[in-house]
Amino acid sequence: MEETKKTTAKTTKTTKSTTAKSTTAKKTTSASKATAEKKTTAAKTTKSTTAKKPAAKTTAAKTSAAKVEKEEVKAEVKQPVAKKESKKAVIRKDLKDPSATLKNARISARKVKIVIDNIRGKNVDEAIAILKFTPKAASPLVEKLLKSAIANAENNNMMNRKDLYIAEIYANQGTTMKRIRAATQGRANRIRKRTSHITIVLKERA
Repeated sequence: MEETKKTTAKTTKTTKSTTAKSTTAKKTTSASKATAEKKTTAAKTTKSTTAKKPAAKTTAAKTSAAKVEKEEVKAEVKQPVAKKESKKAVIRKDLKDPSATLKNARISARKVKIVIDNIRGKNVDEAIAILKFTPKAASPLVEKLLKSAIANAENNNMMNRKDLYIAEIYANQGTTMKRIRAATQGRANRIRKRTSHITIVLKERA
């Protein structure tokens, strides 16, 4: 009986030792699996970060390329403006002689011709002085028209006022307005209200 008890005790000890060994082995395997999983997750994160870095670089390259394109477009837009200005300068040189015209002035051409004959061929400033001191009805009209022609020469043709003179000046007959004046015995006499077209052309002295 004692021998059987000893054998049973030995068998229980061996079973306990084997179970303890199996549990420790299981624990080690589970720990090794956990460490392996951690390593794999760390490797994945590093790969993802390395993959994201080139994307950031590509976005920066795209933004820089867009900025360069915008600057090129601005430069292209600025160049045509300069070309247009040069074209305007060429067109202004090719303009005709500056002139000014007053149509249907309420004065007859015969009365205007008396005034304009005094200033034909004169310098601009001298002509204005003559018109100011000429006591005729056409003087204010011709003076105002002459100032308009001077402004056209300075602003449109870029001419110097000191070199300008009156190259051409003439007055043509305009439309005639017909009115009636009562006369004796029920008659009606005709009244003709005449108008004129006045033109001034300026040029620069050589």
